[in-house]
Amino acid sequence: MAVAATEDVTESRLLLAEYDRIKEEQRSRIGFRDNLLYFTLAASTVILALTVQSGRTQLLLTVPVICLVLGWTYLVNDEKVSAVGYYIRDRLGPRLAELSGACGAVFGWEIYHRDDARRTTRKRLQTAVDLFTYLAMPMTCVTAFWCSPAVRTPLLIVSLAQTAALAVLGWQFLRYAER
Repeated sequence: MAVAATEDVTESRLLLAEYDRIKEEQRSRIGFRDNLLYFTLAASTVILALTVQSGRTQLLLTVPVICLVLGWTYLVNDEKVSAVGYYIRDRLGPRLAELSGACGAVFGWEIYHRDDARRTTRKRLQTAVDLFTYLAMPMTCVTAFWCSPAVRTPLLIVSLAQTAALAVLGWQFLRYAER
């Protein structure tokens, strides 16, 4: 009985099963990544409202923390989404095409949707939105804090460290966008 079960397992079936699993992971990561953007905006809005209501400008320093943590998580998930696409196009698809004897590419959508003439513009706009959300918005909060009477040495040091961390995050967003 074990022999019959192993005869049904072929490399092509294994590759197709792998494709199904990594596409599911990609879909899951896309949903999670996109929700992080909304959550970041909502959490930042709550902090801004609390700051305005209380008049405690030091609360503005929580926005960079939120944006750093969620921005890094967003970036990591975005990179994994892209990595799945690269893997399918560069490894899995060609191997399956070779095994099946297909003349063209398998998983055509993985290549086709990248040939859209407006793709570059969309990618640049998305990078701008990401940089606004995870860099410009928290830096605006830090700058507002610096202009407030709440500035004290310990919080100034925290805000400078946040600024450095935000610069690194912004650089990472630009680095990943180049790919």
